[in-house]
Amino acid sequence: MPETVWVLGGYQTDFARNWSRAGQGFAELTEEVTTGTLADARVAAADIGVIHVGNAFGQLFTRQGQLGGMPATVLPEFWEVPAARHEAACASGGVALLAAMADIQSGRYETALVLGLELERTVSGDEAARHMGAAAWTGHEGQDARFMWPYMFSALADEYDRRYGLDEAHLRAVAELNFRNARANPNAQTRAWTFTDRSFAADDEANPIVEGRLRRTDCSQITDGGAGVVLAGERFLARRPDLAGAARVLGWGHRTVGLPLDRKLARSAGQPYVLPHVRNTVLDAFARAGIADVDGLDGIETHDCFTMSEYAAIDHFGITGPGESWKAVENGDLERGGRIPVNPSGGLIGGGHPVGATGVRMVLDAARQVTGRAGDYQVGGARRFGTLNIGGSTTTTVSFVIGVE
Repeated sequence: MPETVWVLGGYQTDFARNWSRAGQGFAELTEEVTTGTLADARVAAADIGVIHVGNAFGQLFTRQGQLGGMPATVLPEFWEVPAARHEAACASGGVALLAAMADIQSGRYETALVLGLELERTVSGDEAARHMGAAAWTGHEGQDARFMWPYMFSALADEYDRRYGLDEAHLRAVAELNFRNARANPNAQTRAWTFTDRSFAADDEANPIVEGRLRRTDCSQITDGGAGVVLAGERFLARRPDLAGAARVLGWGHRTVGLPLDRKLARSAGQPYVLPHVRNTVLDAFARAGIADVDGLDGIETHDCFTMSEYAAIDHFGITGPGESWKAVENGDLERGGRIPVNPSGGLIGGGHPVGATGVRMVLDAARQVTGRAGDYQVGGARRFGTLNIGGSTTTTVSFVIGVE
């Protein structure tokens, strides 16, 4: 059996903060996330064996690459500590976590610092959308779209509608829930935003169409921010019994398919799930965690880059049967006190989506939930939490189950 990996602690920046407006960049972001993460995990820089950084679009938004070298740039204690940057679009943080786990389980290192870092508010919204479009198959899909990703997830909504029927009111309800959950999260980007009922309606003034059938509140945010965690293996924990009670990585899944959305949809024709590789990723995490199905979880942090991605996650996790996600929306299953609370943090729509940080932030929130440290958005009695982190049109999919004994 591979070595058990623990999540000792971590840190998240305030996702409402505009770092560029404050004249700050990756150096300041890296320093704040790193020092906060080490302090929360109760370890020193000298305890860290390796560093993994998730970042998707550094060069496009800031012209800064080589972000694996940024921790040693801002903290001299990390000089000569091995480090690397990982890019998998919105799943960059998830892939960085997997690489860190592999380093620990192989015996190379006893501990790893995992950072997710992204600065996106350096350019206009239109330019930010163009930069993020690089995660699609450039020049081969979405050529007519002004905003690539709303266009792509609107196409996913169209596919659901063709196969099962889709009431857009259920997408609006997902948005409303995530914005409402974000009010309890002190680091959520939208915690102080105000909405009316019209904000979650087919109202062209209060909630205008962005692309296709997706409206403003169906979309996640352009966000600056970072998150970090310290992972550790059994050898390190044996020397630090004071860290007992940390969350554990119970299971994981990771699958990658081709870039084009239309190929994904064509390959799943006639199958129960629209995105079978996403379903298989989740099942891999369940199997490694030793749980039979979604009812073995007490909650989920999932990738709601758009309401449609969360709507798809609901049935792909097995909360409902294929195409029946609307049932969980209507009956309150997703609420913080429901059967399977989803995105109690506010997710990406309410909480914010600094792309490379999202996968790390999800695992941090899951670890806080199962150790009773989630504050005002705590799910009572949580012992196991699942995550789902996707990159592109689910090209890269990473899932974790985080829990305590």
